[in-house]
Amino acid sequence: MNLEQIESHDFQQWNAVADQAKTQIETRLFINGDYVDAVAGGRFSTINPANGEVVAEMSEGMPEDIDRAVASARAAFKSGCWSRLAPRDRMEILYSFARLIDEHAEELAVLETLDMGKPIADVVAQDIPACIETIRFMAEGIDKIEGSVTNTDNDSLHLVIREPLGVVGCIPPWNYPLLMATWKIAPALAAGNTVVLKPAEQSPMSGLRLAELFIRAGGPPGVFNVVNGMGETAGRALALHNDVAKISFTGSTEVGKLILQYAGQSNMKRVGLECGGKSPQIFMADLPDLEAAVAAAYNGVFANMGEVCSAGSRLLVERPIYDEFIELFIAEGQHAYAPGDPLNPETNMGPLVDRGSQQRVLGLIECGKREGATLHFGGDKPRGLEAGAYVNPTLFGQVDNNMTIARQEIFGPVASVIPFDGAVEAISIANDTIYGLAAGIWTRDINQALRMVKNIEAGVVWVNSYEDGDMTQPFGGYKQSGQARDKCLESLKSYTQSKSAWFRLTPE
Repeated sequence: MNLEQIESHDFQQWNAVADQAKTQIETRLFINGDYVDAVAGGRFSTINPANGEVVAEMSEGMPEDIDRAVASARAAFKSGCWSRLAPRDRMEILYSFARLIDEHAEELAVLETLDMGKPIADVVAQDIPACIETIRFMAEGIDKIEGSVTNTDNDSLHLVIREPLGVVGCIPPWNYPLLMATWKIAPALAAGNTVVLKPAEQSPMSGLRLAELFIRAGGPPGVFNVVNGMGETAGRALALHNDVAKISFTGSTEVGKLILQYAGQSNMKRVGLECGGKSPQIFMADLPDLEAAVAAAYNGVFANMGEVCSAGSRLLVERPIYDEFIELFIAEGQHAYAPGDPLNPETNMGPLVDRGSQQRVLGLIECGKREGATLHFGGDKPRGLEAGAYVNPTLFGQVDNNMTIARQEIFGPVASVIPFDGAVEAISIANDTIYGLAAGIWTRDINQALRMVKNIEAGVVWVNSYEDGDMTQPFGGYKQSGQARDKCLESLKSYTQSKSAWFRLTPE
């Protein structure tokens, strides 16, 4: 069923779809256009975080499986079946790929929800449409990649040509399994590369279906391969592989640094990183609409259970409006997100991805209490949902930027409100972090907004909105948030390399 047909599904229908899907889950690896067992035959469990039940036992890829997948991808690249395919033909296959994702939206949505606890309504309304949009955008860009002819002397001709890199290793995170995988594979494929996808071990199911749908859309075997497995084995092997031309990784800063090391230890492959964040939203006293600002504040940190790298988890509020801001946040934000069964379309907050994440977030909340922050609401597990990895939406006030909850990426529904005096102090606090992924500014003074945009150390800055934008917007960070840029034509070009061809012409 496509997106339009499933928009009206109710709780009962989604439960029936989930029960059916569980009997048909593909657990093998996908290499050279077909499903195959892992060489060593190992398995790992994927757990439904809403109830702790095992959804499936997935094949665990090891280094030898990465070798097989990379060899398949390299052979496909060398054959030219994809890299030398006419641009319009490659575009048509990607358009068909996007159409098939729409046609299989029901299955993909329920796999996503079972795997990592994302509310089904969010997958249907946001994630899958964004996947389709990403593939179509990158397909449309295929014939927009241009080389150049430079101005030389009359006896020379200089061409600058853009070519695909080769085999690209893609390692997406578990918080947006389908979307983040698509942000990587779509530009890589559009540019003519072949791909080996290593999904996060917490969310391994949907990537396999993507690869199968690519083949059904007309994609040649070997162009898109999937190896599930652990980061420290399969992911490490992919990043160390000498036949991989680029690794595209989204995840923690700690692992991002390891990926850089692996690239240096092997073949100096290109590395695109989008890592952690501790993003500030700055609320100036002259902001144009307090209600809209507060709504952006709680949506920016509670959406997707707070498991968002660009979550606006540090809320910097100018003192003249601090008390009013807190009061409105408590009144409007405390019950805006209610934990519940993620298969229920009425639910807007599911569980965290696993028990380990739940315990980590609860531990950081306790740390916030010990260090003197004021807990206004939340900070605990919801009653009646003890079987799942749930955490209630949480608000801390009177936070100091030196507190642990203001410095560590919590990756959970925890908001920290930090008071400040004036724009200079706000910028100082905003930049006092190892991260630099995103930021928000709320003010009616356009001159002040422009000055603050220039001074904030972040790759994405929103003014009087948060988490807004479209496919033309480069998404990526400064500092230890990484250097990649997802979405946008810049992303597509990052999966290409330039070649200079200098012709010496025969004299007349």
